[in-house]
Amino acid sequence: MHTVELLEHALDAAVRLGYTIRQEPLAGGGGGCELKGRKLFFLDLDLEPAEQLEQIVDTLRREPATGSLPMPGGLRQMLNVRISA
Repeated sequence: MHTVELLEHALDAAVRLGYTIRQEPLAGGGGGCELKGRKLFFLDLDLEPAEQLEQIVDTLRREPATGSLPMPGGLRQMLNVRISA
């Protein structure tokens, strides 16, 4: 699976976990946070897709519910999560 495709699946997973995705040039910043009870993920448009994917994967790894989401095997392997029962 290509990096851009994995990135799209990862962003979709973040949305399903309640994140609002903001796509902006951030000069190397970005990542997930919670502000006033809202989950936000800032996708840095200044980064290459592989670096963007790394940012969203780091955020998804911190979410306990990530393992229960349906997702392609390539993304699941990258996240190194097991399917929750």
